[in-house]
Amino acid sequence: MNSRNKKAGSNNKGSDKKTSSKYGQSKSRKATKAKGKYIDYKESLKKGDPLPNFKDDSIRLNKYLSNAGICSRREADVLIKTGIVTVNDKVVTEMGYKVNPGDVVKYDGGTINAETKQYVLLNKPKGFITTMDDPRGRKTVMTLVNKACKERVYPVGRLDKDTTGLLLFTNDGDLAKKLTHPRHKASKIYHVSVDKKVSKEDLDSLLNGITLEDGTTRFDNAEYVKDGNSYEVGVELHSGKNRIVRRTFEALGYKVIKLDRVVFAGLTKKDLPRGMFRHLTEKEVAFLKMS
Repeated sequence: MNSRNKKAGSNNKGSDKKTSSKYGQSKSRKATKAKGKYIDYKESLKKGDPLPNFKDDSIRLNKYLSNAGICSRREADVLIKTGIVTVNDKVVTEMGYKVNPGDVVKYDGGTINAETKQYVLLNKPKGFITTMDDPRGRKTVMTLVNKACKERVYPVGRLDKDTTGLLLFTNDGDLAKKLTHPRHKASKIYHVSVDKKVSKEDLDSLLNGITLEDGTTRFDNAEYVKDGNSYEVGVELHSGKNRIVRRTFEALGYKVIKLDRVVFAGLTKKDLPRGMFRHLTEKEVAFLKMS
């Protein structure tokens, strides 16, 4: 009898331990999830493109050729096998060969300059100006992405000091020109909060066109963000004119209280806290280049 009770007590003890462990794991997960909302993106994200590793600056030769825009990595392997690629004036046919900083790589007799292309998306907070540096010592967006990569990246377009939201940085000049050129029409969606109720007539005016000092601006879409709250409006447009959203609403007699860019060229702020950045995935980069 005692032996049976002892065994039952042992089982209950194990059950309590299991329950406690399960509860502890659950509590730990909740704490991690809550903490993840505020910690740096680099610590919280474990999927997508990895952040740069500066411990090893070497790069595979096929990737070097691909980064230079010569061809794809698979095609680069073929070129390397044919013996028309040299590193420091020596023919390299070895698959997996790594190029080090300072190495001179030539393809078909011409020297290649293959800086790795970087694409960094920032959720800009209020109070930072979009410029590479400021002689007046004001806070710039560059201080928020200076640890994103070793390459020097540049903002694509701009957001004014008091505007928050998505801002893309890259050293890919061709893509930057494409996204800022009016002909390619990179779409932007803003969440606008104003000082008084926006009338339905003024929403229609945004779609029909508002004449400003630098021409007429038409929005692609304009609608109330929340049912019954006409102080907040969502607008979509392709124009890249300076302060265009603020100037348009001011022309209609509204003062913009908050302005947040929530979508840029199909990229969203999902899982990207304010003030944090992330690297675009290969799929996202391909989408931007194709669209």
